[in-house]
Amino acid sequence: MERRKFLQQSTMTAAGLAASASISGYASAFIKPNNMTHPFENSGKYKRFRPKSKVGFGGVAIGNGFAEHPDIECIQTVEAAWNAGVRYFDTSPWYGLGLSERRMGMFLKNKKREDFTLSTKVGRLMIPHEDFRHERGLWKGKLNFSYRYDYTADGIRRSVEDSLQRLGVSSLDIVYIHDLSPDNGDMKEKWLEYFDIAKKGAMPELTKMREEGLIKAWGFGVNTIEPILKAIEVADPDIFLSACQYNLVKHDDLLHKVFPIAAKRDISLVIGSPLCAGFLSDKDRYLYGGDFPVGVKDKLVALKKVAANHHVDLRTAALQFCAVPEIVSGVIPGAHTVEQAEQNAASLLSGEKVPAVFWAELKSEKLIAADAPVPIA
Repeated sequence: MERRKFLQQSTMTAAGLAASASISGYASAFIKPNNMTHPFENSGKYKRFRPKSKVGFGGVAIGNGFAEHPDIECIQTVEAAWNAGVRYFDTSPWYGLGLSERRMGMFLKNKKREDFTLSTKVGRLMIPHEDFRHERGLWKGKLNFSYRYDYTADGIRRSVEDSLQRLGVSSLDIVYIHDLSPDNGDMKEKWLEYFDIAKKGAMPELTKMREEGLIKAWGFGVNTIEPILKAIEVADPDIFLSACQYNLVKHDDLLHKVFPIAAKRDISLVIGSPLCAGFLSDKDRYLYGGDFPVGVKDKLVALKKVAANHHVDLRTAALQFCAVPEIVSGVIPGAHTVEQAEQNAASLLSGEKVPAVFWAELKSEKLIAADAPVPIA
């Protein structure tokens, strides 16, 4: 069957589903935890698609990112996130080379498709390869696929089809062009050559898929701001997944260079790695590399000191900080255990208030930008 027809048929039941009903934006005070709504739901006033809730779940860890984890533990983790109220789930073919999508799909395939928002990514096609070894080693355990880059129109159609099969669902809401960025170790200075291919292939094809009703939104999923700004110049994206760029440790570039430009186009941002891949929740790592940039450990010590002064849980403060800007439409911390999933969700959904004096001290100590939006307790 032609891929376009396959996709049209596979998404028939989901085509035309609207975003959630209009609700207020971030409230001046947290509402009670037992209420069905919460202050991090997205406003319905925007024309471009946004997830129903800002409270999301990132799929890196359940793809054996950083360490190998059992299937059952990962599936139970997705279930725990759901039970805690999470309704936005993000994954990628790249995460565990198909493993994250398969595990996430094992749980989500049994849920009503209209009850959750789902995003995945394109740009790499999986190729069967028994016991594949990835040199840089982010993905642990046994891998049965290698990969090749393909940012052409046909490659994007095939990638979406493959993801639907791995996930076992009828449709995708958001598709991100993945890792087309100068920090990609496979590309480095050649990333602009790949970008040009995507400009002629992936970007117009995703726009066409949005117009056909096969997806609701598309953008880039990257760890730097350069591809985001460039894509806004040359195409019509709806949403970006920006990892590593907005958190308590680092946020100036996204806040001052991207947010204002994106806002003019009604484009929203999903924040990946809001805990710096565990750094802000006591993991001995910073983001996805093996090094700790100069000054980040000292900044963590300073953040912990202020948190202790005001009896604040730093993880909760970090996640709420990422969720509060109006332009942010999602925050997707990862997890591979039930406890982690429940803790992350509780930080955003429990109604725990972070006192205003905590944020004031962070600003007075220049630990966060003076104009950074913060929750109103």
